[in-house]
Amino acid sequence: METRLADLSVADLVARLATHDPIPGGGSASALTGAMAAALVQMVVELTRGRPAAEGREDELTEIGVAAAGFQSELVRLAEVDAAAYRTVLDARRLPRETERDREARRVQVDAATREAIRAPMATADRASRVLDIAWRLAPIGNRNAISDVGVGAELAAAAIRGALLNVEINLPYLPEDDELRPDAEGLVRELRGGLDRREREIRAAVAERLA
Repeated sequence: METRLADLSVADLVARLATHDPIPGGGSASALTGAMAAALVQMVVELTRGRPAAEGREDELTEIGVAAAGFQSELVRLAEVDAAAYRTVLDARRLPRETERDREARRVQVDAATREAIRAPMATADRASRVLDIAWRLAPIGNRNAISDVGVGAELAAAAIRGALLNVEINLPYLPEDDELRPDAEGLVRELRGGLDRREREIRAAVAERLA
């Protein structure tokens, strides 16, 4: 049985990414990057709660912390989902094509596998986007001594979004033009990529203000 990505040491995970095996790849790496972003947000929440500066903000900090913990767990799971989805794509592409029936069965399997290989990074991009949102909320109220960690978390979340969207885009050409998933996927790419630069500028400014 193959070891889960979450059970690998950091060194083993990095080494595995560096092999000729395309699984895990950029989709899983993006999800894990988003998970690290969420973990940093959660860390800063823990470093902020109970301090005098957090007075009157405890409920909001709790809300952000609970959200960060949930996104961290989801994104670790999505790293596994993404790897499994791409493995299914590779397996489907290796199906026999000798007869017309073979080819039709293979087409159905490839299309189904491709949908999952798009859904996984779509979910990753969505969750990473939400991590960026909570990092933005935390920037003005987080422990000033750890505000750089909010900034790092935001940068990682943005990288996770971009990486996940790239994985959506590389699989879209293999999806039938009339597939019902296509407009959702294309719309998500436009929506998240379109506003990402502005969101990054805003949170960088908020972090810089606290650093000054």
